[in-house]
Amino acid sequence: MEVDRIRDIERCSFILSSNCMIRASRTAIFQNLLTSVDTSNPSSSSHQWKYHVFLSFRGEDTRKSFTDHLHTALKQEGVITFRDKENLERGKPISLELLKAIEESLFAIVILSRNYASSTWCFDELVKIMECRKKIGLIVMPIFYDVDPSEVRKLMGRYAEAFIEHEKNFKKNINKVHTWKATLTEVANLA
Repeated sequence: MEVDRIRDIERCSFILSSNCMIRASRTAIFQNLLTSVDTSNPSSSSHQWKYHVFLSFRGEDTRKSFTDHLHTALKQEGVITFRDKENLERGKPISLELLKAIEESLFAIVILSRNYASSTWCFDELVKIMECRKKIGLIVMPIFYDVDPSEVRKLMGRYAEAFIEHEKNFKKNINKVHTWKATLTEVANLA
């Protein structure tokens, strides 16, 4: 089981680093694996996955460009990838199918783009991704697409503007916004 997981990690990391020009070396992936897999927690090493990669992205920013190219490249290499196909209507809750797909994935690639922070759906997805990172050893790889990493890490520019809006819209559930901020910072600091 663990040998299969390591083989899949090698394959995915090689494909990601060579074909998609993502700056993640195979060594960094293995270091991430070793720090994310809790050997005292049997579920982390015996977890069954359905997907090699889960793609988290803001549809309006990257669906028809970077995400499509990445999805195609992964698919051509035989990497089983989950990419949500629907454009979610504003206010509609995140689907159970999507949450299950996150739980059933080995990797999560989070494509942090200009408008990522304006989507509450992206944030709910991100919180679930990081929960799975802690509980089952999901390997999380952030990609900064058309956005400066410091803007994301320091919540500046569009990211600051998005959080101002979220704080207005979630006055009665401000803790949710605080969770999103903390989770975003945690993901941004993985790179």
